[in-house]
Amino acid sequence: MPLFEVETEMHIMITWADDEDSARGVVKEAYPREDILRLTKRPRDSWVISKSVLGIQGDIDPCNTARDCLSKASGDKVHAIRLYMQHTGTDLEDARKAIESNMVMGW
Repeated sequence: MPLFEVETEMHIMITWADDEDSARGVVKEAYPREDILRLTKRPRDSWVISKSVLGIQGDIDPCNTARDCLSKASGDKVHAIRLYMQHTGTDLEDARKAIESNMVMGW
C-alpha cells in the first residue's frame, strides 16, 4: 500500500492509502473543514525525518528538556523558554515552539 504525504492548511499527515482518492478521504474524515494544499505519493513505503533538520543533536531530547524547563519555571512560559534556550543553545523561535508544543501536551 503506498504512503502519501498530505498537507492541509493546518496539518501535514502521513498515511497509507490505496490511491490518491483514498488518501483524500482519510484527510477529509479527520479534518473535514480543511482544504488539501498538497498531496504527494511517497516513492517508498517509509517516512524518514532527519534529526539534524529538526535541530536535534546529540543526547538532547527536546520534549523531555522542554518539560523539565517548564517544571523548573513552574509553568511560566517565558521563563521556560529562556531556560530552554540556555540549556540547548537554540534560538528564540525554536525554543518557543518546543515549550508551547509541550504545554499543549498537558504539562
